Amino acid sequence: MSILHWTEDHTTHSAGWHSESAAALPRRLVVADDRLKAATAYRLACEGTALLWRGDFPHARQLLRAMARRVDRKPPRPGDSPAESFALHRRARGHRARVLGRLLVLLEDDHSLALRRAPDVRRACTEAYGAPRGPLAVSLTELLGVIGAGQWREKGVPVPALGARVHPHYGVFSPVRGEYVDLVARTPLPAPVGHDAGRRTAFDLGTGTGVLALVLARRGLGRVVATDINPRALACARENVRRLRFADRVDVVDSGLFPEGRAHLVVCNPPWLPARPTSAVEQGVYDPDSAMLRGFLNGLASRLEPGGEGWLVLSDLAEHLGLRTRRDLLAAVEAAGLRVVGRTDTRPRHPRAADATDPLHAARAAEVTSLWRLAVG
Repeated sequence: MSILHWTEDHTTHSAGWHSESAAALPRRLVVADDRLKAATAYRLACEGTALLWRGDFPHARQLLRAMARRVDRKPPRPGDSPAESFALHRRARGHRARVLGRLLVLLEDDHSLALRRAPDVRRACTEAYGAPRGPLAVSLTELLGVIGAGQWREKGVPVPALGARVHPHYGVFSPVRGEYVDLVARTPLPAPVGHDAGRRTAFDLGTGTGVLALVLARRGLGRVVATDINPRALACARENVRRLRFADRVDVVDSGLFPEGRAHLVVCNPPWLPARPTSAVEQGVYDPDSAMLRGFLNGLASRLEPGGEGWLVLSDLAEHLGLRTRRDLLAAVEAAGLRVVGRTDTRPRHPRAADATDPLHAARAAEVTSLWRLAVG
């Protein structure tokens, strides 16, 4: 762990440095409190200076909002193509995150915040970061995300297809976009599976919270093997499987993309956009070079039982943004020795699809999420 050093009241202090977005250790740092003006804070942050907050906690949140308003006064210009607009949007979001991420807070030895009117963040921080190992400096934006994730983890996210809630962990993609879950819940099972589902096996690749594995088990699949490479996702999925009492039928395993063996049904909901994630949470959205998508397609034929199917759940947002074409997708399917035997489409229901102020509104408004049914040959 990198160590942050600073001087305060003529005394040298140090703390561990943690950033989920892999932000570099700040080279310059000043101690700030309620006397700091938003304009000054914004200027210092734009210059690369980190601000260690020592004032009132609600005031820190107000300062962060004021800094955000200043960043947002210069929205990215539209590009000459959807792909260029997306690149400019990502660049602007990256700049925004870097500037706002320079307002820091210090977690004490027990993950508490020694700030006036600060909430008790110890449980949320322990859930996100693990047991305390000394003072830890984090950005306020990251801490607010940790607090929000702790609240989601406690109350859960309702999943109508399960008739229950799943409880996402910090850094694990939450199933708040329920349309992809509904696709898996209502698409007819392959005939061999449907005739004797209780004796058949399914794989859920990149399980995240475990929601799709749980949906498959609820539909009667006798054994579901859920995989992930993210330790947070593995812990989250196992907790949800136990909570909903499917531990006798759902195995959550730490493996590569595919587990050992073959299955009658293989489901994969890869990240939808071929771009580099900048934080742990973004790994559920961005897939560099479509690596997971290509890995699923190229490995599927050798992992299906005779008569089995692979279900690819994928948004076409990348196509509307000019990041991938439908021809590219179908060519990859064919090159993997697969054929499309059916497709079910649905429209997204999330608020951003109707937000005309979103720089990517045209692409989001046209987005369709599909479940592609794939078979060998």
